[in-house]
Amino acid sequence: MTCSRRLLLTAWATLGVLATLPASTAHAQADYPSRPLRIVVGFAPGGSNDIVARLLAERLQKSLGQPAVVENKPGGGGAVAATFVKNQPADGYTLMVAASGAMVVGPAIGAPAQYDTLRDFDPVSLLVTFPLVLIVNGDSPNKSLKDLVAWSKANPSSSNYGSASPTFTLAAELLKLRTGASMQRVSYRGSNDAVVAVLGNQVTAAMTDPLPAIPLIKDGKLRALAVTSPTRLAELPDVPTMSEAGIAGADAVFWTGLFAPKGTPTEIITRLEAEVKSAMQDPEIQQRLRLLATEPAAVRRGNLPSGSGPI
Repeated sequence: MTCSRRLLLTAWATLGVLATLPASTAHAQADYPSRPLRIVVGFAPGGSNDIVARLLAERLQKSLGQPAVVENKPGGGGAVAATFVKNQPADGYTLMVAASGAMVVGPAIGAPAQYDTLRDFDPVSLLVTFPLVLIVNGDSPNKSLKDLVAWSKANPSSSNYGSASPTFTLAAELLKLRTGASMQRVSYRGSNDAVVAVLGNQVTAAMTDPLPAIPLIKDGKLRALAVTSPTRLAELPDVPTMSEAGIAGADAVFWTGLFAPKGTPTEIITRLEAEVKSAMQDPEIQQRLRLLATEPAAVRRGNLPSGSGPI
């Protein structure tokens, strides 16, 4: 059977299902939303996913006319939230702001999961993209990435890094692979927790998203050694890229998207997609995100990253 014929038959089957929907179901979709929305985040408050979710919830509450409540369910680099959301009713009232770590990287490297990204979720839209920043305490003797690598090799038993996501771990392990650095991973429930650990000298360094780190970097409480973006960040113009710091092939850009449980009605997904696109095009939201080195990037759900390009 040709691809076009399969698509045609699928379209006819979909039309048939829609035509047989009970009137009450169709009416419920037409009135969507008629009660509060819940937006689940797989990390503790303060990290990029949490901040993006709260900006989105604030905007959706205004545009949809219903409360949009952010609910944090940290654990497993986002896996706890994903497992929870996949089992919720597919009615558009429980959504998930999820990162590439839980949805792509974790499953790809065989991290334990009780969900399948393609089978259990309907993607709504990409929300933002962002690089990572490698940070140390502002009083650390390591003034550069080269210093950190050398120190870790000389002190392997006491050198470690904080990570809140499989993507952050992947970037840190890539750095170790490229440099021979010796650092053990310490897991945290959210980016903000990892940042606090660096502030308290509980870990040597952390690979984290810029959102929770930039204000502390600008205050001098943290020191940024490098960013994983291909070019320097406008918000951190004095911080070199990995390449500029002498580490080739360690660039990484990640994404956060909005997902719904599999089977959510197409009309609701389409409505949410339009609302997200409008929100991410709002100049105020764009400015607030870009100040923290996070790029608004709402795209059609059919174009969500699937393995090529940014991680």
